[in-house]
Amino acid sequence: MVINAIDALTLKKMFLAGAKSIESKKEYINELNVFPVPDGDTGTNMTLTIMSAAKEVSQMENPTIEGLAKAISSGSLRGARGNSGVILSQLFRGFTKEIKDFNEINVTIMANAFGKAVETAYKAVMKPKEGTILTVARGGAEKAAELVTETDDLIFFGKEVINYMEEVLAHTPELLPVLKEAGVVDSGGQGLLEIVKGAYDVLLGKEVDFDTTQTVKGNTDVSINLDTLNAADIKFGYCTEFLIILEKEFNQDTEHEFKGYLESIGDSLVVVSDDDIVKVHVHTNDPGLAIQRALTYGSLSKIKIDNMREEHNERLIKDAEKIAVKQAEEEKQAKVSTPAKTSKKEVGFISVSIGEGINDIFKGLGVDYIIAGGQTMNPSTEDMLNAIEQVNAETIFIFPNNSNIILAAQQAKDLTEDKKIVVIPSRTIPQGITSIINYVHDKSVEENEKRMTEEMKKVKSGQVTYAVRDTNIDGKEIKQGNIMGLDDKTILSVGSDISDTTFDLIKGLVDEDSELISLYYGADITEETAGELAETIMKEYPEMDVEVHFGGQPIYYYVLSVE
Repeated sequence: MVINAIDALTLKKMFLAGAKSIESKKEYINELNVFPVPDGDTGTNMTLTIMSAAKEVSQMENPTIEGLAKAISSGSLRGARGNSGVILSQLFRGFTKEIKDFNEINVTIMANAFGKAVETAYKAVMKPKEGTILTVARGGAEKAAELVTETDDLIFFGKEVINYMEEVLAHTPELLPVLKEAGVVDSGGQGLLEIVKGAYDVLLGKEVDFDTTQTVKGNTDVSINLDTLNAADIKFGYCTEFLIILEKEFNQDTEHEFKGYLESIGDSLVVVSDDDIVKVHVHTNDPGLAIQRALTYGSLSKIKIDNMREEHNERLIKDAEKIAVKQAEEEKQAKVSTPAKTSKKEVGFISVSIGEGINDIFKGLGVDYIIAGGQTMNPSTEDMLNAIEQVNAETIFIFPNNSNIILAAQQAKDLTEDKKIVVIPSRTIPQGITSIINYVHDKSVEENEKRMTEEMKKVKSGQVTYAVRDTNIDGKEIKQGNIMGLDDKTILSVGSDISDTTFDLIKGLVDEDSELISLYYGADITEETAGELAETIMKEYPEMDVEVHFGGQPIYYYVLSVE
C-alpha cells in the first residue's frame, strides 16, 4: 500500500488516534519519571494537553486542514499543563503553522511541518536540554528532512521516522545521566513517540477508537465511560478480568476460537497472549462461562469481577457529592480569589498555591487571585488566562511557584495582549513568598522584577513527601513508600520517619550564613507534631530563628525554606 497525500478527514483521524494512543499509555509514561514524587507526571500532563485539543477536533464534522490546524494549535496551547505539555503544544503550534494553507499533506509538507514544529518548540524553551522530548522531536524532523528526496510514500516515510525516533529515544539515557542512573528513557520523548505511532496506525488502516470520552488504561485494561449510561442500558453487567497460565498449546487458531466464544457471551473484549500467559478482559452477564472456558487452557490467576451496574450507581452518588463539593469550593474561591470589578489598579498579583494555610499567607501578602494547583495537578495555560482576566490591573505579576508551571505561565503571558504580564520564575512556594515580600510599591515594574527575582534566589527550599515508585537517584536506593526530603534539584534525605527525614533535609540545607528556617506543615501533620519538630531544630540551631506555619497542603508533609 502506498499513500502519497492525506486529506483533512484523515488528518483528523490521525490526530485523534495519536491522542488516544498517549492516553492509553499515560500511566506507563508516568512510571518513566525519574523522580518518584506524587506529582502531575509527564504522561498525565501530555494527555491532558492533547485531549484539550482533541475535544475541539472531534466536534468538527466537515473539517478542513486550516480549521484543524486552528483547533489543534489553540486547544493544545490553552490546555497545556506542565513543561512537557507546553513543549507538546509548541510542537503542535509549529506543525500546524506549516500545514494550514494546504488542502492535502504530502511527504514534503509533512517534513517541513516536522521541522517547523521543532524550531518553534526549541524557541519556546529558554535553556533547551538534550535527552528530552526536544531531542526526540528533532531526531524525527531530521530524519523527515532526509526522506524528502527518497520517497513520496507517507507509509514508508512514517515508518522510517518512527524507527529513527525510537533510536533517538533509546539514546536519551546517554545524554542525561539521571536517566541512565534510573535505567529509563525520557518520559516526554516516549509520550511524543506514542502520539506519532498512534497517528501512523491510521495510515496503516488499523481500526482505532476515536471516542475521546472513553478512557483506556495501559495496554490491556479497558474501562468504559459509565457516566453517559443508565444502569439499565449496560447490556453486559460484569467486567471480568483474569490471567490464564497456559498448560496447553495456545496458537492463533485456538486464540481465534476462544475470542469467538467470548464474543458470543459478551463484549468489550481484549485477549492478549504471550508465550505462556493470556490476559483476558470481557464484559459479560455470566463470568462463570468465561472462566470455565478459560480453565480448559490452563490455570487462572488475578481474577477480578466487578458489577458495572453497581459501580455506575455508586459513581452517580460520588459524582453528585463531588459536584456539591466543587460548587462549594468554587463559591469559596470566588469569595477569596476574585477581585471586585472596581477601577483598574496599576499592579496586581496572581499566585499558584497548594493548601488552605498557604492560600491565606498569599492573600495576606496582597495576592489578588490564587490558582489552586502545584505538584499534584499542574494548572493549564487556560487556568492562567482565566486568572489574568479576573485581575483588573494594568500590570500583573504571576508567581508559578513550581518549576513545572513556569512555561505555562510564560505561554499565558504570550497570549495576553491587553495587559502587561510579568512572570517571576519562582520554582517553589517559599520562593514565591519571598518574592512578594520584596515587592516595593514606589519602584518601577522593571526594578521590582529584578529585585524580586534576585531575592528569591537566596532562598533554599525543601519539600518532604513519599516515594510512589522504586528508583535509584544520586546513589540513593529508594523504595516505594519511603519518606523523601527534596531540595530544588535532587533528593537529599531518605528515611521511614517523617520528622527524622525532614530534620535530615534541613541539615543538608543549612550553612554558616543561614538565619531563618520556615516550616509549612501539611494537611497530614498536626500542629503538635510540627511544634515538636521545631523544638528539635531550635536545639540543633539555637542561633537561628524557626517559624512554623500551617500550610494545609496535601501530599507534601512539609514545605520549608532556609534563608
